[in-house]
Order: sequence, then structure tokens, then C-alpha cells
Amino acid sequence: MRIGAVSYLNSKPLVEGLADLAPHAEVLLDYPSRLADDLDRGRLDVALIPSVECLGRDDYLIVSDACVATHGPVMSVKLYSRKPLGEVRTLALDEGSRTSAALVRVMLAERYGVRPELRPLPRQSSVVESDADAVLLIGDRAMHEPAERFEVTWDLGEEWLAWTGLPFVFAMWAARESVDVNGTAAALSSARDLGYERIPQIAGREASALGLSTEHAERYLTDNLHFELGSAERNGLRLFHELAAQNGLVGRESLRFADELSSTLTT
Repeated sequence: MRIGAVSYLNSKPLVEGLADLAPHAEVLLDYPSRLADDLDRGRLDVALIPSVECLGRDDYLIVSDACVATHGPVMSVKLYSRKPLGEVRTLALDEGSRTSAALVRVMLAERYGVRPELRPLPRQSSVVESDADAVLLIGDRAMHEPAERFEVTWDLGEEWLAWTGLPFVFAMWAARESVDVNGTAAALSSARDLGYERIPQIAGREASALGLSTEHAERYLTDNLHFELGSAERNGLRLFHELAAQNGLVGRESLRFADELSSTLTT
């Protein structure tokens, strides 16, 4: 079993002890967009992928109740705009930002009627190296405020909650339907539970490499993120799917949760 997980701080609690909990598996760390591509091409059996990659796909199952979600400010997904949002004509997107890219496009279209020209922002480039009207940053580098002053700054988790009243799910564990994940799904949930217990240790271990204090990293993992895919999170996902489909970003095939399918089959 080949399991792909994200290398960002926000996903560390989901893979804590996973190698021991799933000794039958090989755990590989990479960027979210690469994991999604590898899962699609069969190079991975299970992967923590951007939630947008599961939308409109009838060959994927969401196989765990562990996820990366937020119930408000997320701190690691930011839109910086040099103009009022209704005047944005060009948008630079962080190279790894598939779900966040879809989310910001949905929100600009639905709230401001804006559909900007899209430009890439390579991982090695900073905000100041882009002349786009607005720039989307995700992950660890979004946790540091840029030196430039902007007209508008959006924390996308905060804006989504204020707009919809629902949590937002950025990433979740998915597998192709043909893959047998028996035993692995339980390990993923157990790793999440262990990771949540060890957040102080994870923060202490990871903070300095990211230029953060241990306290800052711990607050981020505790206050800004949520790791359980409950009913509110699923409703948020379904609304995001509906809006993304309306804007032509994904197909309309329904989301498929493994636990809901198994419940249906046994009743």
C-alpha cells in the first residue's frame, strides 16, 4: 500500500505515527498537487489530496474521517490584492494551490462577478515578484506576512465561514474505488488521533524550520485547523462542490464517502 501525504505543517498531525500504525504501507511526502497527480495515475493507492480533486469524480472514494479543515481563519491560505476586489483583472496562483485556487475563483465570481486572468506563481517566487492585481499564497509560506502593503487581504477560511456559515475542507484522504483500503482507513483515523494528542511536540519539532515560534505553530495547529470530517464539514464540501460546478471548475458527479456507502449497503 502506497500512501501519499502532504509535507506542509498543516498535515503533520494526520501522519503522526502512521508508518507504525500502517506497517504494511509505504508513506511518501510531497506537495498536494503532485500527490493528486500520482493518485490519478495509479502511483499511489491512498493520498491526502486537495478536496477539489475529489469533486466531480465518480471513481474516487473519501476513505477516512480525518481531514484538514478550518472553522474560521486558517492563516495559511491568503489572498493579497493590490486593488479593490471588484477591480481585480489578473490573479497569480500559488503553484500548489488547487483547492484554494478553486475557492478564491468561486468567491470572486459569486461575490464580485470577477473572473480574472490566471497566472502561475512558482514556489520559489515571492509576492513582490508578481505584478498581478492579486496573489494567492498557500501553505507554510502564507504564514509570513509580506512586506508590501495591500488594498485587501483575505484569509480564505475566515471569508468562507463569514459568507456561508460552514467549515471549509482543504484536503482529505481519497483512494480510487478499485483499491482495497481495509485496515488502512482505521490507521489514518488513529494517526489523526495520535497527532492531535502530540500537537505540542509536533509544533516544537517543526516550528524553527519554518521561521515560526513553537507557540505560533501550536496555536496554528490547535486554533486554526480542524482534523475531523464531520457532518458540518461534509455540508461545507457539498456547497463548495455545487458552487465550483456552477462556475465550470469541476464536474457534477456526487461526492462519495466510503462510510456512507457502507452504511447504505448494510441497511
